[in-house]
Amino acid sequence: MRRHDRRDDGTSTPPGERGLLHTYWLLSGYGLRASRALAWLLAAMSMTVLLLVLWGLPANGPKQKATGTVPAGGGKVTFVIDKEDPKNPTGNRFTVKRFDKALNVTLNSVVFRSSGQDLTTAGNYIEMTSRLLEPALLALAVLAVRGRVKR
Repeated sequence: MRRHDRRDDGTSTPPGERGLLHTYWLLSGYGLRASRALAWLLAAMSMTVLLLVLWGLPANGPKQKATGTVPAGGGKVTFVIDKEDPKNPTGNRFTVKRFDKALNVTLNSVVFRSSGQDLTTAGNYIEMTSRLLEPALLALAVLAVRGRVKR
């Protein structure tokens, strides 16, 4: 009811607080609807997988190169291992292998873990966003279930 209240002096709840309360209602029904929070979590995870398949995964896994020189009289050899920056694919982006990698990254992001997968720049931003939003949605679902069990 705080979203709709009017104070005695004619003012109402500040817009920022109203927006936060409306978002809380939309995402989890004020912590009473676990199914709503889980549905939002599933939708967010599906969107993350789709975005990673489209723009987040590189065309090929980076291959390491070793270069060096061997001195004529023998001695020390130095190898430099360098990886190229990941590049977006140009052909078919919807493959089973890419879907599997995207799903792995997404499931790891729900529990604040880094997948260790090499991602493009867009993929890194997608993963960071999902690592922020998806655990929050999972927490809303857990709170709603806890509220039900506690009653």
